[in-house]
Amino acid sequence: MVSGKDSSGGDDIQKMGEVSLLIKNLESTDSKTLRTFIDNVKNKLKSGVVVAGSVADGKVAMAAGVTKDLTHRFHAGNIIKEIATIVGGSGGGRPDMAQAGGTDTEKLDEALKRAEEIIKATPE
Repeated sequence: MVSGKDSSGGDDIQKMGEVSLLIKNLESTDSKTLRTFIDNVKNKLKSGVVVAGSVADGKVAMAAGVTKDLTHRFHAGNIIKEIATIVGGSGGGRPDMAQAGGTDTEKLDEALKRAEEIIKATPE
């Protein structure tokens, strides 16, 4: 997991077989920018899962995206719902895009790590 404001996310992409995975802490980014980041990376990946989080104004914002070809396997709403509880919040959404918020800013990295575990544990 990498911190920073790189909007492409290109260097941090992991490969799980044919699936690309990017999990990133974007530090001080608002939820609208998080959604834009998710969309941009999904377009670039063509086939993959993206989860990003940020702490801004004392609150946690997170978003997850799954490319259309993988929504049968990964559900962004379910991933975000599970990791939102770690940061003391709630969330949800569609199979291809979801968001969450929370108040426990100290636990963002833990939540992002859990997202990676969930994705890697999903059977093919």
